[in-house]
Amino acid sequence: MLQSSGSFSRARPRAIANWLLIVAAMIVAMVAVGGVTRLTESGLSITQWKPISGVLPPLSDAQWQAEFAHYRQIPQYRELNQGMTLTGFKAIFFWEYIHRLLGRTIGLVFFAPLLWFAIKRQIPNGYAWKLVFILALGGFQGVLGWWMVQSGMVGDRTHVAPGWLAAHLLTALVTLSATIWVALDLRGLARMHVHRPARLTAVGAVSVATLFVQLFYGALVAGLRAGLVTDQWPLMNGRFFPSAEFAAAPFPGSLIGDPYVVHFIHRWWAWVVVAALVVLARRARAAGSRRASVAIHTAFGTQVLLGIATVMSGVSIPLAALHQLTGALLVAATIWGAHAAGRRR
Repeated sequence: MLQSSGSFSRARPRAIANWLLIVAAMIVAMVAVGGVTRLTESGLSITQWKPISGVLPPLSDAQWQAEFAHYRQIPQYRELNQGMTLTGFKAIFFWEYIHRLLGRTIGLVFFAPLLWFAIKRQIPNGYAWKLVFILALGGFQGVLGWWMVQSGMVGDRTHVAPGWLAAHLLTALVTLSATIWVALDLRGLARMHVHRPARLTAVGAVSVATLFVQLFYGALVAGLRAGLVTDQWPLMNGRFFPSAEFAAAPFPGSLIGDPYVVHFIHRWWAWVVVAALVVLARRARAAGSRRASVAIHTAFGTQVLLGIATVMSGVSIPLAALHQLTGALLVAATIWGAHAAGRRR
């Protein structure tokens, strides 16, 4: 069913590209909502995974009381939210419910058109397996999300495990990257009819790799609450290199497990990312994509400023949420630039 027609006249690369860009925008929105969910400590408010029946929220007082009773059984309630009212529970339930509902909606918005394009044999040659791969990534993302939630309900944990949080976020951003890349290839195919997909150049690969290291550490900062270790920039608690705090945790585990070390790496690795992205933006501009170059510069400039403001505000929820949203937009801009630099003439 997923085999595409050999006739280009039947294929609809532009329509498929536009559909994929809509999906990409929805993934960006989901990353943003996920950031708010984390910042409001809402991620553990729904303690069960109900892929079908979970589409509907509690509709009666009895259903709300049942959900609240489940939440009161986990360590987060006992340790952090003892005495929370049902109204307070509804507030945190809202963000986790919206996050899960958006994930289900993205799955439907991806699967239904994919099935339609496949039945109509409108998928260009060589693209069916790419679309199925993106679909599989999205499904895996959902599974990772549930494993992440489960990690916060075992033992005496009051938050999800930072490693699972990082895996969940990075998988979403990999899915976003793949969706945008394939969409851009399809737009090129729609323009030229005979079109070779872009290749990932060395500059593009280095830029993407340095950015994903930064995103990994950003997820660890979130999972370890490492943004709260200081409200200063460029210093950390009065020193550029807080050696006393670093010595408190053994190496090399401190590289991913100590809030001070993780925060320090995240704030200064950002400048390695900036350097790599400046080079990538120049390559994209030289390849004829000035808009991609502008998007990269705008995204990383805004992201750096938001990161500094988030730290100095003591992790203000609006600023931190904007920081995560801009991170997703930076990924989109970077993939755009890497694709432009790798277009085959």
